[in-house]
Amino acid sequence: MVIGLTGSIGTGKSTVSDYLIKKGYHVIDADVLSHQALLPQSPVFQQIISHFDCLEDGEISRERLGKIVFNDEKKKALLESIIHPYVIQQLKLNIHKYNLVFLDIPLLYETQLSYLCDIVVVVACSRELQLKRLILRNGYTKEEALKRINAQIDINTKIALADYVIDNNDTLEV
Repeated sequence: MVIGLTGSIGTGKSTVSDYLIKKGYHVIDADVLSHQALLPQSPVFQQIISHFDCLEDGEISRERLGKIVFNDEKKKALLESIIHPYVIQQLKLNIHKYNLVFLDIPLLYETQLSYLCDIVVVVACSRELQLKRLILRNGYTKEEALKRINAQIDINTKIALADYVIDNNDTLEV
């Protein structure tokens, strides 16, 4: 069984994934795979640096790359056209290794990958809490956080498409 785990930035998908891993479940994290795509040994590294001025000390600066793509839709689409095929290939290579696996894919619906999943679970919280988490966790300004939130499908649309929803408006201690 393949269970898709998605949501929007700052809703708590990583917290849910971490919990599942601690409980012994297998989780394949698309964000981890996309970060691997930025490493010098990645098969798409050269392609990325040939299109984006984001190299610092021989490595791709995620901060610099983020500033480029979140301020230019065409550049964002170009980066996604490079990274997404790599991530999808890695997901498909690893998905069949387990009888039960969770796919942590923040852009599950944006990339039309729900077909990989038997069930989709959306982790959701209020927009205000998303903003607060992004500002505290990432040090974003309100404007930067909103750009990242607005770059994804609205959480209410994701909720409507999901099989199950985890309401993550509270703390772990509750």
